[in-house]
Amino acid sequence: MIRLSLADIASAVDGRLHRAEGSEIVSAGVEFDSRKITEGGLFVAVPGERVDGHDFAAQAITDGATGVLAAREVDAPAVLVPTAPVEERSGAMALAGDTDGTGAAVLNGLAKLARHVVDRLPQLAVVGVTGSSGKTSTKDLIAQLLAPMGPTVAPPGSFNNELGHPWTVLRADESTRHLVLELSARGVGHIAALCEVAPPSIGVVLNVGHAHLGEFGSQEAVAQAKGELVESLPEDGVAVLNADDPLVAAMAERTRARVVLVGESPNAHVRAEDIDVDELARPTFTLVTAAGKERVTLPLFGEHHVGNALSAAAVALELGATLPQVAERLGAVERVSARRMEVAETPGGVTVVNDAYNANPESVRAALKTLAAMTRGRSARAWAVLGPMAELGDADVEAHDEIGRLAVRLNIDRLVVVGEQAQAMHQAASLEGSWGEESVLVPDIDAAVALLRAELRPGDVVLTKASNSAGLWRVAEALFADGGNGEQQQ
Repeated sequence: MIRLSLADIASAVDGRLHRAEGSEIVSAGVEFDSRKITEGGLFVAVPGERVDGHDFAAQAITDGATGVLAAREVDAPAVLVPTAPVEERSGAMALAGDTDGTGAAVLNGLAKLARHVVDRLPQLAVVGVTGSSGKTSTKDLIAQLLAPMGPTVAPPGSFNNELGHPWTVLRADESTRHLVLELSARGVGHIAALCEVAPPSIGVVLNVGHAHLGEFGSQEAVAQAKGELVESLPEDGVAVLNADDPLVAAMAERTRARVVLVGESPNAHVRAEDIDVDELARPTFTLVTAAGKERVTLPLFGEHHVGNALSAAAVALELGATLPQVAERLGAVERVSARRMEVAETPGGVTVVNDAYNANPESVRAALKTLAAMTRGRSARAWAVLGPMAELGDADVEAHDEIGRLAVRLNIDRLVVVGEQAQAMHQAASLEGSWGEESVLVPDIDAAVALLRAELRPGDVVLTKASNSAGLWRVAEALFADGGNGEQQQ
């Protein structure tokens, strides 16, 4: 973060000083977790369902913070942000348990501070990424392609909402050249609000799927929300759009920016040809651009990463990388964020694909296809341990049904469905084709682990996938803890 006095911060957030002269300098990062405060930092007192950050203000100062961003008086030097009347509070700036508006006020202040910092850093190239699936993986790819070209800031994991977004922005300073941001939405207007915090010059829209249909109601409403990113772009900006997704390609009509299409479609400006996958489902493809062609092998698991790589390549090319540089860097990328296609072998010889960070119909289909590719033509058995996909609304039963049938059609050897909420997946698999005992419904994670311990054997490949709240990564952790083949380690 750039150096700012508490008086500067108060001016930026329309706040007032409390127990402070204003000359105190914030020289380190902004944190909303008091345990992560460093000397010279700014503590953001966010109220939550269980604890209120305001109660930790004094301790944050003791631990080295210069001051606190707060919505009510605290026993510490602070900048107090105004609390808006209930009728003026933005739905995009809402926190669970925020009954008195202090949470909305703090988030609004944090957003204003982040915008103030962006406006002070004209050298920044701000890249925004959104989509129903693949946002985090693509954000990680873009950051890795841009890093050799200058200091690059990107959020860890999925810091993509009204708290994580400005927190990430505030990590940028005078040396930062690229700010790569992931944007999520729970409703129409949310992405537009995030774009106000850090106006992007390049916007990437990956896809419009079924994630959050329970909140949006339809894919068209999802598209309306995702398209707010390209609507925010300036005339000299760039919209990177997936040519293979009609709802995304149509967003070209909603932006004044120059459009770069990516995908396998012949009309894509940056496209993939001759895609192939190896025995571990790592894709190789020919990257085709106006500057020529390069063969690329991704060290990532799953053909779905090709589309993510194309978007990342398009961004890097727009910001000055050459085609050979892009191809070389794509061949050396690493998986950065946890629980997203983590592939490792247990001491017992079982390969575990931990993709349990989150799930929607599109991402589960991609994961199942990857599992099938990893076991095709081998004696290894494919196990899919799947939990519920959340926030699907009226499409819930149909979506789970389709996944169960897909598992059968892909010749997955065993399907373990975890939890009653996903039982439609088990029922559909049981009714599809000649399946009998291949699918089983278990009540919880412990039961899934017990089944796997009893039946796994060396060489098997196990995929774990579910919405984040299901916690199915604990299945993968248990398999590594006990050796992965039923023999618990002492």
